[in-house]
Amino acid sequence: MQVSTDTLVEMLREVEAEDPIDYADLPFGEEELRRLVMSALVELHHVVEEGMPASDIHALYLLSTAKLVLENTVLHARLLLLQGQRVDVQSLFAPFTLKGRR
Repeated sequence: MQVSTDTLVEMLREVEAEDPIDYADLPFGEEELRRLVMSALVELHHVVEEGMPASDIHALYLLSTAKLVLENTVLHARLLLLQGQRVDVQSLFAPFTLKGRR
């Protein structure tokens, strides 16, 4: 990986601007959390990159992304239900699709 952690944090901030995350009143800063998450992922990437073929790395990243999208969708649905709102899975999933980004 040739991109610095600082650059990746900035890119994450730009991606997040399109679909903001509501940090509400969490007991830590947004920037601190972004940097912590990105640093951990970069470190993990370097470890994985050394010992796995590229096709396995791609599969690992797809599985990791799928787990995060699934978890995010479930948490969002639970939040909507707690607020007494109707849950539509297609609407929940739209931000994670190319079709939903247009």
